[in-house]
Amino acid sequence: MIADPWTGSIIDAHQHFWEPAINPHPWLRPEARIPFRYGDYSAIKRRYLPDDYIRDAAGRPIVQTVYVETEWEPTDPIGETRYAASVSERFGLPNAIVAQAWLDADNAFDVLTQQAAFPLVRSVRHKPGGPARLEEAGASTTLMSSDRWRRGFAELGRLGLSFDLQTPWWNFGEAIDLARDFPDTTIILNHAGLPADRDPARVSQWRSALERLAACPNVVVKISGIGVPGKRWTPDLNGEIVLSAIGIFGASRAMFASNFPVDSLCATLPEIIDGMIAITAGLPKADQAAFFHETARRVYRLPDVQQANRPDPGSPNPTSVAQHSA
Repeated sequence: MIADPWTGSIIDAHQHFWEPAINPHPWLRPEARIPFRYGDYSAIKRRYLPDDYIRDAAGRPIVQTVYVETEWEPTDPIGETRYAASVSERFGLPNAIVAQAWLDADNAFDVLTQQAAFPLVRSVRHKPGGPARLEEAGASTTLMSSDRWRRGFAELGRLGLSFDLQTPWWNFGEAIDLARDFPDTTIILNHAGLPADRDPARVSQWRSALERLAACPNVVVKISGIGVPGKRWTPDLNGEIVLSAIGIFGASRAMFASNFPVDSLCATLPEIIDGMIAITAGLPKADQAAFFHETARRVYRLPDVQQANRPDPGSPNPTSVAQHSA
């Protein structure tokens, strides 16, 4: 097939905004040092707002973004959502919010009910923990197997919320059980299941696990956060991962996302966007449209916004896209 790269509008289905100097992010404090998959992350302990993001995009046709919770102080999940909504009001981005909610907390029901009341909230995320390395798989379970956590998860369907799942691919057995037990709740797999180890045998295992998860029709995938520690993000490094994930799920269940500013540790935003466009240039145009725009618009219930209505990076724009997305 002749390469015909995507030139249309793009929705970024997974990114973050923050101001660590004034907001409570324990892991972004100057003295904080947590185990981090890209290693030293001190470079992202800085203000990152929509004007920074649009500037970083350098003219790429991003028309909408989805804010994903940022490990804000866990005792104040509603505070983070208020903050993200205020950023949207000021700048026109983000256009949907994935909120924080601890599903096994005593107040999970009340928190979820409050989160669902925000017009931009479409989904929640609570990383379920568990084995962080393949060598540890099977030694323990994640929260996905906890009855208490599952009781919180059961409320999502009642409230019309989706769930953003971030877990490594070796925990997909539990994710499959979760998806089957709650077939009416959309589960959005973050970062393609974190296939960081590119040893061919490991990639094959990841692909097999992804195929099993994709058999659950209520699961979709975000292809983002696929950087490899110590290596620059390139199409050669990531092409197999991107095309495998799209091929396994189908473009109508796969979406582009940048994971910025986190993935600025391994690439510029244009490097990621242009790299994704190059990787997918041989796909049918309808599949490209689904991957870069339509799947995210449908899954996160976003209005149809065209490139001409992009936010202005030069100044806050309270009458732009976000005002039409509530």
